[in-house]
Amino acid sequence: MTNLQDQDLQELVTIARSIGWGTASILLEMQHTELGVEDAGDGPVTKADKAANRYILDNLQAALGTAEFGYLSEENYKTQNHERSSQPWVWVIDPLDGTKDFIQGTGEFSVHIALLHVDRPVVSVVVCPAAATLYFATLHGGTFAEKQDGSIKPVKVSQRQRLEDLTIVASRSHRNERLKQLLQRFPCQKQRSVGSVGGKIAAILEQTAEVYISLSGQSAPKDWDLAAPELILTEAGGQFTYFDGTLLQYNQADVSKWGGLLASNGSCHQALCTAAVEILAEIDAQ
Repeated sequence: MTNLQDQDLQELVTIARSIGWGTASILLEMQHTELGVEDAGDGPVTKADKAANRYILDNLQAALGTAEFGYLSEENYKTQNHERSSQPWVWVIDPLDGTKDFIQGTGEFSVHIALLHVDRPVVSVVVCPAAATLYFATLHGGTFAEKQDGSIKPVKVSQRQRLEDLTIVASRSHRNERLKQLLQRFPCQKQRSVGSVGGKIAAILEQTAEVYISLSGQSAPKDWDLAAPELILTEAGGQFTYFDGTLLQYNQADVSKWGGLLASNGSCHQALCTAAVEILAEIDAQ
């Protein structure tokens, strides 16, 4: 497989949507069972993470095989480095983004399924099970929101432009001291806390927020946290870059995305990135 046509991408996103809904059902059912929480170093892992991961991988591989596609998942990346690095088409999977919120029962967790071509996403599915909503996108094909009754509508980010009118979504649990100081000094002071990255980007799609900021500390978001959310945002009119404006590259040897990342509705993206760089320079100079 060298080039996928638009029709091929639509077929692949249809497969991923079906698997996404199936995964959402598994997670909602398992919320009410013994979770078997384990410490995996970067955060907790539950039986639900593992069951959802198996379901996604088994169904993608049953539908598509492994000859032309590599697979990168939060649960298997340490054993799949060689296989995926040699594949131009790689599925990137987070079976349960927001495990802490899943355990706590906030409902702010999501499922991420993305297809990369070399190092950039071309197909994306993000499911927010508690909201009964699935977002999907294909490169140059726009972003859509699907409900469980099968209804589908296109979605676009807000057009808000005044910095003081923009709302930031940030993490509750991944706030290092530099990020706290950055948020305190940032020109947008309206803030919301949302659990998963998929949920944060969904808030921007639903026009209840415009900006998401991530700043790595001892840990950093990984490919599976970001690849699917990035494409549904950019295809809805938003932007997602490092603070210096460069695009994220996926399926690299290091799956961590170190540094500062900024997602927005796009209207003031460059100004927001510039502000982040300048504020961080002031913080680090103290």
